[in-house]
Amino acid sequence: MSPRDSRKRSAPGKESSRGRATAKRPASDSTGRAATPREGASANREGSTAKRAPPLSATQTKAAPRRPFANRDPGGTTRQSVSPSAEPTKAAPGRPFANRTTTPSAKPRIAASIHHAQPTRQGISAPGSAASAPAPRATRSTKRPRVVIVGTGRLGGALGLALSATGWPVTLHSRGDEGRKRTEALGLKASTLEDLRRARLVLLCVPDAEVPRVAEELASTLPRSVALVHTAGALSLEALGEPRGRALGSFHPLCAVSSARDSLAGHTASISTRSNPLREVLRHMARDVMLEAIEVPEAHRAAYHAGAVMSAGLVVALADAAVAALGTAGIPPDSALRALLPLMRSALRGMEARGLAGGLTGPIVRGDAGVVGAHLEALPDDIAPIYRLLSRRALKLVSERLSPESRAALEKRLR
Repeated sequence: MSPRDSRKRSAPGKESSRGRATAKRPASDSTGRAATPREGASANREGSTAKRAPPLSATQTKAAPRRPFANRDPGGTTRQSVSPSAEPTKAAPGRPFANRTTTPSAKPRIAASIHHAQPTRQGISAPGSAASAPAPRATRSTKRPRVVIVGTGRLGGALGLALSATGWPVTLHSRGDEGRKRTEALGLKASTLEDLRRARLVLLCVPDAEVPRVAEELASTLPRSVALVHTAGALSLEALGEPRGRALGSFHPLCAVSSARDSLAGHTASISTRSNPLREVLRHMARDVMLEAIEVPEAHRAAYHAGAVMSAGLVVALADAAVAALGTAGIPPDSALRALLPLMRSALRGMEARGLAGGLTGPIVRGDAGVVGAHLEALPDDIAPIYRLLSRRALKLVSERLSPESRAALEKRLR
């Protein structure tokens, strides 16, 4: 065979070899390094991820014993999703208010209980959905524990309506048929004994004198994981008895509730408790019903409540005295009240806008001792002492604005 024929016969083999080499050799980038196909890399990443993160088993999702109002890590909820094949978790019996950090195995259960009311507010994606950013961690402020209100009167009904409207799982407890009828008339759910046992917070909306008896009865039947909170302004936590491992507290709305349908929004609630987790829950409850929370020292509850009574109930008594004064002038009570209510509202608006001293009006501010003396002579004997005491208080508010002569003349008239 000639050399030319030999070259011709070997040429196809060389082309095939070069073709095979070209197909197998990966393309090089500008740096000369071999580039990896993106699709293959993506597939490899997905495959490796699937191998590294198998679905959680049922044993991994069992919740640790639940301890209500425990001091948990604020970022204590898990971000991973539980496999649908896992068995539903079962919470062990609650333990009372222990200080602990939530264990990872309990997080799925806790996250579910926190967000059952309004999950969309926290921006949480639906199970199995792909989110562009991680869902925000649920904090302790998002919890809405089960609440049972004992008492179906004006305050119990008002709190029940306000909490129910903001997504709190709340029921009202009453032993009598009349109380259950009031609950149904408000559109609220009457509680059962099972609701009491499953509750995490029991609010006592009963008369002050009944608080110790009702608290003692409940403490003997309910688990220690259930917090007891009274709503009496004048009572300390001692009215609830010895803690014995139970969280105790008070939640007193500073609102003159004359009907169960009165709104609590815009008012203030005084709270007191020795349990930090319970304090957070009570503050959350106040925020949800649009109450500003303040804390009152236990040693001064009586003085606090006296001031609250003076600004509400005794204002009504003062209005009655004013109506009686107008009655001395021959004005019927109904007409007198209609005339005085707008005047009282204007005084409150002035006080709100300009403070106590700036909102004060009348003869005391003007230093008019002659008018004050005429008032005292015209008022009935049971009304004049009220006028005299309140005028002395008003004089202290504005004494620096008066001349020494005017101040001395008023002091003489008010002795």
